[in-house]
Amino acid sequence: MTDVPTMDELLKDSPKNWGKWGPDDEVGALNYLTAEEVLRGVRHVRSGQVFTLQRLIGDPLGDPVWPGRSPAVKTMILDESSWDGADAPQFPGGLHYADDKIDAFLQGSTQYDALGHVWYGGQIWNGYDARSTVGGLDRASVAPIAERGVAGRGVLLDMARFRGKDNLDKAETFTHEDLLACAKAQGVEIEPHDVLVIRTNFLRLFFEQGEKFYEGFCEPGLVYSPELVSWFQDMEIPNLVTDTIANEVTTDPNNGTALPLHCALMRNLGVTLTEICDLEKLAESCAADGQYTFLYAAAPLKVHQASGSPVNPLAIK
Repeated sequence: MTDVPTMDELLKDSPKNWGKWGPDDEVGALNYLTAEEVLRGVRHVRSGQVFTLQRLIGDPLGDPVWPGRSPAVKTMILDESSWDGADAPQFPGGLHYADDKIDAFLQGSTQYDALGHVWYGGQIWNGYDARSTVGGLDRASVAPIAERGVAGRGVLLDMARFRGKDNLDKAETFTHEDLLACAKAQGVEIEPHDVLVIRTNFLRLFFEQGEKFYEGFCEPGLVYSPELVSWFQDMEIPNLVTDTIANEVTTDPNNGTALPLHCALMRNLGVTLTEICDLEKLAESCAADGQYTFLYAAAPLKVHQASGSPVNPLAIK
């Protein structure tokens, strides 16, 4: 596609929630998740089953990351061999211990995007100057999201199972209407302020294919349309959670842009994005008992001025 529009052109009439929660807001649509919404989520806890949604950091089979990012590297600093020599550290009583560290992209595993993570036209979420990201995000970093936490009613939308597949295919797309159809087939209704949790199981191909996974890289996912953006705004969706690396089809087949929903939903509406989740055990449970709603709770790490942070979300049924 040769005539790829700029984001300014593509989204010139796209709605914005800038200023809706005041000129200093940094958490956007998470403001919809009031105490009442948390209690609405709690009402969907029936069996007490807890599902953790983070993918393992340092998986021996590899860590799926966005192209250009490197997987986390864990290094042992101290272990039992550290006490083998005569110059070993000494502690009263003879204590030994292990210590290690990781060198990782903050968005190199299951993670939350800060609202200032992606922008166009020189402005990030809420109209803040994009120059405020230089050297670290002065505004709309992940820290305010981490400070407030995220909790509300989650609903799993198992698009792979809905389409009768083990996993969605490369570049396969779906719309908000597909989400509604999936929910109906599951016997659940998407309600205002729901945290949408979408399963594609696409990352199984990463573990099967290795580096070939990145050839012609284009993940499946939601595809941009003005109607989809308006639906997210009307439904006041606070948080979009997926099991893919970037939450939407990588390159839009209709206009050729990369990740326009990051701009239309996150930058303009303040919808928080959560990526690279492991939804397989949760999906098995939901398919088995027919309960696709749950209390969703998450708190990314409090990292100063960061554009994202690792997280281990919980789905409690």
